[in-house]
Amino acid sequence: MRILGNIIWLICGGWFYCLSWFVSGCLWCLSVVGMPWGVQCFKYARLFLAPMGLETHYRGGLFSGIANIIWFVFFGIPLAVEAAGIGIALCVSIIGIPWGIQCFKIAAFSLMPFGSRVRREHIF
Repeated sequence: MRILGNIIWLICGGWFYCLSWFVSGCLWCLSVVGMPWGVQCFKYARLFLAPMGLETHYRGGLFSGIANIIWFVFFGIPLAVEAAGIGIALCVSIIGIPWGIQCFKIAAFSLMPFGSRVRREHIF
């Protein structure tokens, strides 16, 4: 079911999100100062490629906390509002609820990406 959900996600625009965040990460990595933000864009690209069955875990530190504050002010709030808005729109119909839940997961991840790890869920 996870594979089918990811295929539908890619067909309905997930590939566009993945590609745009990958290109953004490449542009951020052109400067040494922007490399930490570029790495976070690559995390987003991976998350947007196949969000079904992925979970995020936060393991922060001092650098992660400072970088998350900068990210939150400049990037996090607009990205979280966008993802939450799309999630609400998807949850209007019963069919769109699984993809809406993934958008809410992306919204939470977009608030504090530094120090977070994206992992595959283990369902037994």
